[in-house]
Parts: sequence; C-alpha cells; structure tokens
Amino acid sequence: MRVVTWNLWWRYGPWEARRTAILAVLRELRPDVVGLQEVWDTRDTGGENLAGWLAGELGMHWTWGASHDPGFWQRRLGGPAVGIGNAVLSRWPVAERAVLPLPPGDGDGGRLAVYAGLDAPGHRVPFFTAHLSSAPAASAVRCQQVTALAEFVARRRGTGPFPPVVTGDFNARPDSDEVRLLGGHRTAPPVPGHVLVDAWDVAEPGAPSATWDLRNPYVAGTSSGPSARVDYVFVAPAGRDGPGHVRGARRAGDGPVDGVWPTDHAAVVVDLSDEPAVPADRFSGRGRPGTPGS
Repeated sequence: MRVVTWNLWWRYGPWEARRTAILAVLRELRPDVVGLQEVWDTRDTGGENLAGWLAGELGMHWTWGASHDPGFWQRRLGGPAVGIGNAVLSRWPVAERAVLPLPPGDGDGGRLAVYAGLDAPGHRVPFFTAHLSSAPAASAVRCQQVTALAEFVARRRGTGPFPPVVTGDFNARPDSDEVRLLGGHRTAPPVPGHVLVDAWDVAEPGAPSATWDLRNPYVAGTSSGPSARVDYVFVAPAGRDGPGHVRGARRAGDGPVDGVWPTDHAAVVVDLSDEPAVPADRFSGRGRPGTPGS
C-alpha cells in the first residue's frame, strides 16, 4: 500500500499552476491513499475543493474536514471566500470519517485531524491526517495536540488486522518532544500501550529527508532555515510479514514540475506491506470515480 502525505500550501503563490504540478506528481506516484493538509475549498462561492478536483482527476475517493477557525488564513488573502482544511484521497471507499479540532495555539488557524476508515479489500484501514501549529516556540501546544491526536487514534484504530496509519505536517523535527511522544521515545506515550513508529526512521534513516527545504524558492523567501523534516507517516508497529510493515520511504514533489514548484513542502511517500494485490492500471481511467467530500 502506497501512502503519501503532503502539505499543499493552501491558495498561496501561483496556485493554478501549482495544482497542475501537484496533480502531475500524484499521477506519477500512483498512491493508494493520500493525507493532505492546507487544502483550499471555494464551494461556498460556487467553486470547488482542491481535494475533490484531484480525486476526480485521479479516479479516487475523497473526504474532507474544514478548519473550525479559518480566519487566521483568510486574513492573509484579504477575504473570507476561501476555506481551508485537511483531506484524504483514497483508492478505496471511505466507509466512515471523523474530524478532531486540535487544541488551539495562539491565533494559529484552527488546526485539525481527519480520520477516514477505508474499505480496502478484506480489511478496514484506519487512516489519519493532521496539521499541527507552526510557531517555532509552540512546542508545548504541539505536545497538547499530539496528545489529543493519540487519543483520537486510539479510539478509532479498530480491531482489524491493519494498524493505524497517521500522516501529516507536524511542524516539528524528528527529535522534538512532540514527535517523540507518539513513539514513546524517552517519554511515556500519551495513551499507555499505544505507540506509533516513524516510517522514515524504519526505512531510510540516513537518506536526505528535509521536507521543509531551503532549496525550495517558496521556503527560501520566508525562512532563514535550517532545512528540516517536518512531515511524517507514522504506523503502529507491525510484524515483518504482516500488514503495515514499512517497506520503503522517500521524498517526492521536491523539485519543479515544468518550471513550477508544487508547494512549499516536499511530500513523504511510504510503501507499506498489504495483502491485496494492486492493479497496475488503477489510474488508467478505469478506476472508481471520485466521490464527493463530506
């Protein structure tokens, strides 16, 4: 099962050209499920949702969770017409969904987590995507958000054979308190007995990993660095031969597409073992149609 997580930089910059570049990257990756953050939505004014548009182009299902406090973002664009939130794209139907508003930072824009229960062949995949506060000094807030997220995952992890998969932009480095909390590294996990492992550390601990990268012109213009990995795919520990075992991890979308950088973040791509075979032609136009977000 191929998992992607990607922050899409909302409606900033050359967004129309960027969404074409985003689509090109996802089409090439051929993911089974994607966790997206900073997804724009203009359906209230007769427009569309970026995740819905991507799902329609890729023949995937989708679901969406809107920020409960979008004003932080809308003030940056000078108007209330564009919503923001997290979304999930899935090759399989979304059987259930839930949205968790995360504990607030100081005017930091209604951060949230989205759960999607995916009906993969033979089992339910509990999938989550989250977007944590971004202020450099907000580690304590992010720790509160991670605690709420861990409790949310524990409640919805289900009893099936596939472990929960948690994706997102954590706005924190791998050695930070908030990231270590999820794995129970040198600290007790928020939910006793429930830990998640960083797929990158399992698969490619020494590979170049920065997803917030000063090589990206959108980053170079707004940050003095340093480059860092702040985007993650976490999975509950799985046996080497069982579903959810990490097989590989890498970056994508970490360069221009036809001269356009897709977003200010690189995507993280993780391959997990899965029992069902994956058809080679799932993006050939014969896949399932996109379903409307909820």
